[in-house]
Amino acid sequence: MEHTVNIREITLKDASAIQQIRRAISEEDGSIDFEKFVKQQISENRGKLNLVAEINGRVVGYMISTTLYAGFGIKKSAWIMAIGVHPEYMGQGIGLTLARKICDIYKEKGVENIYSSVLWDSTDVLSFFKKLGFERSEFINLKKRL
Repeated sequence: MEHTVNIREITLKDASAIQQIRRAISEEDGSIDFEKFVKQQISENRGKLNLVAEINGRVVGYMISTTLYAGFGIKKSAWIMAIGVHPEYMGQGIGLTLARKICDIYKEKGVENIYSSVLWDSTDVLSFFKKLGFERSEFINLKKRL
């Protein structure tokens, strides 16, 4: 089914729709207060780029990213922190459209590299990023259990 996808910046009004997408993707993720996270991202707008995908006025996907400056020996870079597409709309290129738009905007802003972290066993998410041309970076993710 062919839809016209509208990509635009996230607004505060989108927070509950994004929370619903998270719940539709994963019950575990649905327990996280994603509305609060989205509101923080929007209110702390400096260096952030947050987009939603709409079809017929309904938010069906989102991507949240930020810019880091001179972190860990790298120049200004962008980081994709969260992405989601409602399961009813998965497989229709909405995530790819969001990601390509974010990459285009960052490129226009002079950002040379965009990063994201993915769980090693999330083959669907890894496949998604590989379609976009992502590859292993020079980083090793570190973790400390508290």
